[in-house]
Amino acid sequence: MSVRKLKPITPGQRFKVVNGFDAITTDKPEKSLLAPLKRTGGRNSQGKMTTRHRGGGHKRRYRIIDFKREKHDVKAEVKSIQYDPNRSAFIALVEYKDGEKRYIIAQNGLQVGQEVVSGNKVAPEIGNAMPLSDIPLGTIISCIELRPGQGAVLARSAGTFAQLMAREGKYATIKLPSGETRMILVKCLATIGAVSNSDHQLVVSGKAGRSRWLGRRPRTRPVAMNPVDHPMGGGEGRASGGHPRSKNGIPAKGYRTRSRTKDSNRYIIERRKK
Repeated sequence: MSVRKLKPITPGQRFKVVNGFDAITTDKPEKSLLAPLKRTGGRNSQGKMTTRHRGGGHKRRYRIIDFKREKHDVKAEVKSIQYDPNRSAFIALVEYKDGEKRYIIAQNGLQVGQEVVSGNKVAPEIGNAMPLSDIPLGTIISCIELRPGQGAVLARSAGTFAQLMAREGKYATIKLPSGETRMILVKCLATIGAVSNSDHQLVVSGKAGRSRWLGRRPRTRPVAMNPVDHPMGGGEGRASGGHPRSKNGIPAKGYRTRSRTKDSNRYIIERRKK
């Protein structure tokens, strides 16, 4: 994987850094695994705007991803590595021995023609999904379940990975991408390897229009608003705006919003870094 800095022949290309897409092998998605995706534009069922700065953007179709990997002990061959407009990671089209095709999140180093499998006693190789009880300690993992059978919910975005630190009884200790260390049931599945497209964080859009293509509308700075519009608005001249907070008055930048009485707090060994 690599990124490319363009030779600027337009103002929008002056600072633009684009993904090289070296790992992508095809630009044609599998039709049977596509679903329509409706845009809300930040509106709820009453048509009222509940999320600001959303709207427009390029039309997308959803790629149905197999996060559960519940087809155990059946080998699947990687047919292609593809771009997915709905996520930062690349996805892999795999075909099982019985002819069924599915999309999975592609791991770094996953190659076309490679075989992947999920199950209890499989080899800890890149792309294979297995329970935390069978993964060797210190292994780099991603696409981790939080509850058995739920499907992957942790470490799914581009370049992210977690590390299996320890196992004791029915719990495994995982160091997550955020820096948080927490316990997860050893029955939960995880995939070996880090998520693909690790260069995603190096991409520079170069112009405001690319944000519009992604469905993001312009955002007004709260300090530039009036007091009636935002808690940080108003003041004479260029006032700093006071303590940073949201439009609803909830403090930002360091204020912890997680409930102190949340039931899952007991599974967190070390909180994420501020």
